[in-house]
Amino acid sequence: MYLISPKKKQYKANLHCHSTFSDGNKTPEQLKEMYKRHGYSILCISDHEYPKKHTDLADDDFILITGYESYIRPTHKYDAYNSEIHINFLSRDPDNTAIVCYDERYIKYAPREIFEKFDRVGEENARVYSPEYINYMLKVAKENGMIATYNHAYWSMEDESTILAYDGFCSMEMCNYSSYNGNRLDYNAAIYDKMLCAGKRIACHSADDNHNKAEDGSPACDSFGGFAMIMPESFEYGTIIDAIEKGEMYSSMGPIIKEVSIEGNKVHIECSPVKHIAAFTGSKTPKRTRAPFDGFITSADFELDDRAKFLRVSITDEAGRHADTRGFMRDELDF
Repeated sequence: MYLISPKKKQYKANLHCHSTFSDGNKTPEQLKEMYKRHGYSILCISDHEYPKKHTDLADDDFILITGYESYIRPTHKYDAYNSEIHINFLSRDPDNTAIVCYDERYIKYAPREIFEKFDRVGEENARVYSPEYINYMLKVAKENGMIATYNHAYWSMEDESTILAYDGFCSMEMCNYSSYNGNRLDYNAAIYDKMLCAGKRIACHSADDNHNKAEDGSPACDSFGGFAMIMPESFEYGTIIDAIEKGEMYSSMGPIIKEVSIEGNKVHIECSPVKHIAAFTGSKTPKRTRAPFDGFITSADFELDDRAKFLRVSITDEAGRHADTRGFMRDELDF
């Protein structure tokens, strides 16, 4: 059984991006050009509280997903020492620009009058920073044709119990590259595994969250460092959203996973040249194999033990960049 099939085409995507419509320094047209030039096929321009569609920029080999980033804080003001949550809402229908639980306290970039043109769903001007209210927002989003992803877990400073109380995210950012480029900590495998151990069925992806205050090629550039490799049934808007929701994708900061297959309790992995391949199962000691100091490895085989709670494959290249599958739960593995 293939968990990642070598026969399925992989499309490179950035699902978190900011333009001049909020606090980014590039226009949507510039963002499309630069991402297409770097081998991407899918982009979500997710400006803050601004659900603007960019379908006019799509072409036969580049799709733009309609979405935006929403956020809630204990107060609506930024506090570098306090927790908050950021959510990306992605629309199933590219023409759906509804805003979930509109709250004028969070509108910083879009003119107020523009929201007269958007549908508003859920209660208004009532956002509360609590798991109960956030779960309500996620429910409203789902009922109105959107899927939701959880953004930059480390940067948001939410504690573990709060994160585990959320119900309704289809995926979370394994690496938020903009934050990682600044703090080297927003690679969130530890909290992701906690979620899997708690029985949360949630996928993972990486994203740039780029604002492009530094130019391409600068050490401070926040583009092209975290992405999703999506494996839809076909290269169409709807099938891409379906693949994201079902977790038919993996997270990467650079390495490529070519195959993950399982037969009984035996797992086989093929990948680009890396230094380390691991199979995480909810145990303190993952299965792992390492390359020699002067070489690389491109495959690994592991046997899962009877107590494995899930399977998550993680590979690490010479530069310390990771690629990670989602967690495949025990009942999906059939052993």
